[in-house]
Amino acid sequence: MQIARRYRVYGRVQGVGYRYFVQYAAAQLGIRGWVRNLDDGSVEVYAIGSKADHDALNERLQRGPSMADVHGVEVQEAALEKLRDFRIAG
Repeated sequence: MQIARRYRVYGRVQGVGYRYFVQYAAAQLGIRGWVRNLDDGSVEVYAIGSKADHDALNERLQRGPSMADVHGVEVQEAALEKLRDFRIAG
């Protein structure tokens, strides 16, 4: 069963390759959705996948790439959107 979740990642997550890290992780896991930087310095991720996919993605979001310093990840259930792939959004 496919579910959608929205993640908000806080810490030093901009300017360190975080969005590319998330895009690569999503591709490995077969997750659809998008990732984008927000004006407050956080990163937002919208992801569609199975519960197991989300569990694996959440672990990677908590860790981030080597230059990141993740302070926290908020998770919310979200409505399913029709998306075919995972991309870096505006």
